[in-house]
Order: sequence, then structure tokens, then C-alpha cells
Amino acid sequence: MSPHILATTIGRIVRQLRHDRRTVALIIVVPLLLLTLLYFMFDEQPLLFDKIALIMLGIFPFIIMFLITSIAMLRERTSGTLERLFTTPVGKLDLLFGYGIAFGLVATLQAAVASALAYWLFDLDTAGSLWLVIVIAVANAVLGVALGLLCSAFARTEFQAVQFMPVVAIPQILLCGLFVARDSMAGWLHAISDVLPLSYSVEALTEVGAHADPTGTMWRDLGIVIGAIILALALGAATLRRRTA
Repeated sequence: MSPHILATTIGRIVRQLRHDRRTVALIIVVPLLLLTLLYFMFDEQPLLFDKIALIMLGIFPFIIMFLITSIAMLRERTSGTLERLFTTPVGKLDLLFGYGIAFGLVATLQAAVASALAYWLFDLDTAGSLWLVIVIAVANAVLGVALGLLCSAFARTEFQAVQFMPVVAIPQILLCGLFVARDSMAGWLHAISDVLPLSYSVEALTEVGAHADPTGTMWRDLGIVIGAIILALALGAATLRRRTA
């Protein structure tokens, strides 16, 4: 993986995003609208809002980036762009890590804007620092990118790419501890949640919400999420096809 080629790939993807206003609006505006909806839903339950909004600051980027990336990579294959790219020195790892970093930069903006709205307009209250919430939200977004890239390798149409959402993303949301504490789940459900990376990002956010200083559990969970990102990108490189028939 060449640093120069990687930087060029990141620049190309960022330029594409900059000219795609609908995608930018989806990434930046939709989380703000959903947070606003949550605020008014729990207007008379501020403690419950603090708990749910904190977790959703991590889940929203994961969902949005998963959808956008899986469809974007599929379009690169079906349009022949990927095949043309691979006639140049660009390698699979350059492309996938380029996607991860480029969308990670956009996710940083998304997380900063959404967190600012939650903390300063909606009075979200957490014991830990805002910057830790942003770091974990960005990691979640890149996790969504990595899993989206991996799943796109098995799709032939955009509809098939979207179908991976209920298979890959929704089970993680249901079992991450948002609705039911993981310790209260049936043993086999808890075992499944233990191997799902979103469970650890939610636990990391919960640690930020409950503790003023970063805890060992939070750093461990963040490390697991980063490891899952690297593994998903590596598997994506191994399964990436140049084009879709």
C-alpha cells in the first residue's frame, strides 16, 4: 500500500462526495433531524434522552455510512470504474483504506455537528468529555464503511446491497444493549452480542456517559472496534471483485 496512491485515492473519493450534495445532506442533515425527533419524543424525560441520544450519536453514523458505502462501491464496480482503476497502480488495500479514511473525515464533521447540536442545543449531559463521544462516533462510522465495503462484494444490484442492512446492521442494533441490557439477555443472545462490534462501541459510549475520565473498559472497547474495522477492510480486499457481471 503506497502512501502516495492512498492519498490520491482519498482525494478522489472526497471530491466525489463534495459534488454529491444529496449524499452530503444525508450524512450531515439526517442525524440532526433524527436527534431533534428524539429530543421532542423524550422532552419530559431528560435522563432517558441523555441515555438514548448518547448511544444514537454512535449508531446513526454506523447506519448511514453502511448504506452509502455499500451502494457507492457497487456503483464503482457496475460502472466499470473499478476495473479502470485496477489498470493503474491502485491496489485493493489502497482503494478500501482510501474509502475508510475519506468517509472517516466526513464522519468527523458529521459527529462534530451532531454532537454540538445534542450538547449545546438539546442539553445532552454526560460525565465524560465531548471529544470522546466524537472519537467513538467516528470509529462507528468507519466500522459502517468497512462492513459496507465488505458486504458490497456479495451484491450484484443496489437493491441487494440494501438487503444486507437487515442481515448485518439491524441485528447489531437490536443486540447492542440499546433496548435491553446485554447482561439481561438470554445466554445465547448474549454470546452473539459478544462477537458483534457495535456492542463494544455502545458500551464505550455508555462508559463515557457514566465516568468523567476515560476508563480501561472504554479503551478496550474502542480497540476492539478498531480491530473489527481492520479485519473487515482486509476481508473486503480479499473478496473485492473488479466488476459485477
